Amino acid sequence: MTGMQMPSGVHALVRRTHEERVLRALQENGAMSRGEIARVVGLSRTTLSEITGHLLQRGAIVVVDTDASKREGSGRPAARLALDPASAQFMGVDFGHRRVHVVVADASHEVMASGAARYDDTTPWQERTGLALGLVERLTAEADVHFGALQGIGIGVPGPYPAPEGSAPSRATPVGTVLRPAPEGVDVAFAERFDAPVIVDNNTRLAALAEAITGADSVADLVYVRLSDGVGGGLVVGGHLVTGSSGLAGELGHVTVEPAGRPCRCGKRGCLETVASVPAILAACWEFGLPLENLRDLADAVSRAHPVVDRVLREAAAALGRVVGAATMTLNPAKVVIGGEITQLAPVIVEQVAATLAADLFPTASAGPAVEAARLSDDDGAIGALAAVFHNSPLLARYPETTDVTAGPGTDDPTIEGAVHVRP
Repeated sequence: MTGMQMPSGVHALVRRTHEERVLRALQENGAMSRGEIARVVGLSRTTLSEITGHLLQRGAIVVVDTDASKREGSGRPAARLALDPASAQFMGVDFGHRRVHVVVADASHEVMASGAARYDDTTPWQERTGLALGLVERLTAEADVHFGALQGIGIGVPGPYPAPEGSAPSRATPVGTVLRPAPEGVDVAFAERFDAPVIVDNNTRLAALAEAITGADSVADLVYVRLSDGVGGGLVVGGHLVTGSSGLAGELGHVTVEPAGRPCRCGKRGCLETVASVPAILAACWEFGLPLENLRDLADAVSRAHPVVDRVLREAAAALGRVVGAATMTLNPAKVVIGGEITQLAPVIVEQVAATLAADLFPTASAGPAVEAARLSDDDGAIGALAAVFHNSPLLARYPETTDVTAGPGTDDPTIEGAVHVRP
């Protein structure tokens, strides 16, 4: 690179950063003239004109009126610009085993629209991607939103999906994201369709971030575990979603709890997943003479206070508590969140995890973390994908800075938050 040449990736990032500053100014101050915007965001009129022209073309902002009513002198009234209320700025996509869920949010992080489409767990990824894109088109018509101004797309997938050995970073790779391309190029399909940066991560880890930053009692340090067909987890430390050196941080389901236990699909024996996942809990009930086929049967047994199901749940939760306890002693989180539909059906799981932590690890109640059931359901994974986009946005970044020129600067501004709001 010679002279004043600038890589296209850096130029695009600088423009996107300027765009976000303009959008935030309009979000906080309402309709403004270009001159007012330039003074607030500190851009030259030439740069501001280029940025607002691009935003107008994409439909992110609209001309609402002029400043004629309050303008002094005889100059020509200046157009006043405002956010387009129908313009989606962020998109979250969660690919579950049997359905895809999409949510879109505006510049103020309020959810504008959401929807879901179902498929079989054997459906190829190309078809799943097509269903997701079709769902977005349906939301366009039903909710009267448009996607020309998308600043970022977060995609959650069951995983992990490690990057191929020797793969190179993408220009769209967000700050702090471990390279882990989505299966069958789902990230590429969304990036090409919407011309926006895409972040892909394990959907359980994204749920951890969502639990940490949503609601009035958001926390910076959290351990999250989800009990479902498997056992997944996520770690939020200092407001950062921790991925680890190879993208496996938070995989608590594959910590060994019974060295001579059942074989695990990961190839080891006695992983937490073989004890505390939904299939493992149902199988243990069968072994003790209580044939339960599904979660509905388990919920019925819980409501009848059946001694077998109580024993199995407490033993599984105690094992979970020991694994979570090791994580909490290492990280000292403010909160431990247990997710999964079974947690809602069987409150004893959260109770036993809390009891295990209190008895085995912390001499006083005040020293330990709060232990809670997840506030968001398994179907709210797309909220976590949105949260990841908010945290990766140039102005909202909470991930560590990187020396890669294609990655944007972080921010230490404590006033900038990545909270998710849902319109009533």
